Amino acid sequence: MSPRRAPKSTERRTIPWRNRAVVAAVAAAVLAGPGVAQATPQAAPPSQEEVAAATITWTLERASNPTQDQQTAYNLITAAMNAAVARYNNLSDLGKSITVRYDPSVPTADGNINGTIRFGNRSYMNERTALHEIAHTIGVGTSSGWSRLGGSGTWTGPQATALVKQYDGSGATISTGGGHFWPYGLNYDNEFSNTAADRHVHIVAAMVRDGL
Repeated sequence: MSPRRAPKSTERRTIPWRNRAVVAAVAAAVLAGPGVAQATPQAAPPSQEEVAAATITWTLERASNPTQDQQTAYNLITAAMNAAVARYNNLSDLGKSITVRYDPSVPTADGNINGTIRFGNRSYMNERTALHEIAHTIGVGTSSGWSRLGGSGTWTGPQATALVKQYDGSGATISTGGGHFWPYGLNYDNEFSNTAADRHVHIVAAMVRDGL
């Protein structure tokens, strides 16, 4: 018979029980010792994206018993302002509280830095006009910053200028006059497109950062 071999060891390389007990005791002592924070971790400070941005809000002054003419105007104005305000709030952090009125004596529409917009003519009750007039309430053509930065006929603020160059090439500038700007000022209906409307909002926001 072959000599009896000792069975192969199945012992794993583990820390002996006593040593494990010592390690556990040491670990407990370290965790309990001074200088090791055991309190619930403090929440991280809110990220930049979590900080609430300003928003544009608006209200429409209505007659208590509107005529058919007034109700038709209210419906058109509401659709125009909802679209324009949604675009501003989606693409910028600008803030303004705006009061809107239907005033048939106004030949087109107008906006004032005091936060009022008046619509008169039906053909101007659209998103293009609403975007344009909101810009006036924010300061385009109506603020001291506008006079300082746009009074020469060309906008001199660096951020809006850099933006129009990004859109239209290194030689592009923003022209100003009569309280308006172009390109992307949305001064006429034939200037409107979704791209132009988005760029309008971005440029107005950049003008505000410039000091509008």
